[in-house]
Amino acid sequence: MTFSRAAAVAALVVAVSYPVRHLPVAAAPRCWRPPVVGEVVDPFRPPPCPWCAGNRGIEYSTEPGSPVRAAAPGVVSFAGPVAGTNYVVVDLGDGRRLTYGRVATVAVAAGQAVLEGMLLATTGSRFFFGLRVAEEYHDPAPLLGELVGVARLVPDDGATPRPAPVSYTH
Repeated sequence: MTFSRAAAVAALVVAVSYPVRHLPVAAAPRCWRPPVVGEVVDPFRPPPCPWCAGNRGIEYSTEPGSPVRAAAPGVVSFAGPVAGTNYVVVDLGDGRRLTYGRVATVAVAAGQAVLEGMLLATTGSRFFFGLRVAEEYHDPAPLLGELVGVARLVPDDGATPRPAPVSYTH
């Protein structure tokens, strides 16, 4: 085995054995659609220990009955009450799970596949949105974005451009 091949094998072993919790969450390929329309009233505050106080997601102030939409596609792994409060958890299939909490009504069931933008629930007056990678909580805010338009190429040779595609709004 040559030195370069040995180095490549060693790098592969390190990469495969590196725990998921150390992978940067910001490496996601694209921004997620915000799940609700509302103001963030309590940002992510990581707890100093697993049972300590903090905010393991972000909280929004919302109009009661507002739609909660899937930020990303996945499969519902849980939908229902926990200690009298409704939650929906969507498994993205890559070790990440999104939690939609403090919802008034639930519109999906465990095992159901969901697409980005699909109605999951409706809100009460406050809404919780969280992200877990494996069993660690992460701030979902850096992964959220707003759709401001659909990029399209326009000919610069004087040809007539095709009509713009229809885009969705939040």
